[in-house]
Amino acid sequence: MKLNRDRFGKDEDYGKVIPEDEAFELLNDWVKNEKLIAHMKQVAHLMAAFAETKGLSESDQYRWYLAGLLHDADWEKWPESHCRLIIEELESRGVDPEIIRAIASHGPKYFGVEPKSDMDKMLYAFDELSGLIHAYSLMRPEGYVGMNVKGVKKRLKDKSFAAQVSREDISDAANRAGISLDELIQFVVINQIDTRDKFLL
Repeated sequence: MKLNRDRFGKDEDYGKVIPEDEAFELLNDWVKNEKLIAHMKQVAHLMAAFAETKGLSESDQYRWYLAGLLHDADWEKWPESHCRLIIEELESRGVDPEIIRAIASHGPKYFGVEPKSDMDKMLYAFDELSGLIHAYSLMRPEGYVGMNVKGVKKRLKDKSFAAQVSREDISDAANRAGISLDELIQFVVINQIDTRDKFLL
């Protein structure tokens, strides 16, 4: 699945986005698995929430949101071409190269693209970690309510729990982002999709 390139989109498209209804039309056309759609919405929500904490404008928050919302859009239909097809689709629509590059770098060991920008690094950081934390919430009667870092880290150490989640990627992403794993976990737990989602339709 190596992409074998490091530049994405066109320079003249910096700052350009597709509207939310168009993004959801693409998502719903390509993805039928409700759990995968929920994952992408959750990552999108976390991306927007983090961008807000960095003091970015609402338009920039939306750019981060789009990167999260569409990062796995081609996974269900075309797993053997994962990342390549959504990148090509967004390039054809003239989407901001920073959004496309973030998507291209959300799995560096798989796609061969190193996360460089904050958007790149945080998409990589939230992807696997949010999946594990969500799996943990489903086994708790209270869901996310009362969840703490200690409980999440206990599940991280249990390799049989959510075994498909890469612990190596979670650790690598936290290191690249320069944020402690405890802080990342706390952020994901606090900023859940059911508590705040100003971009979600």
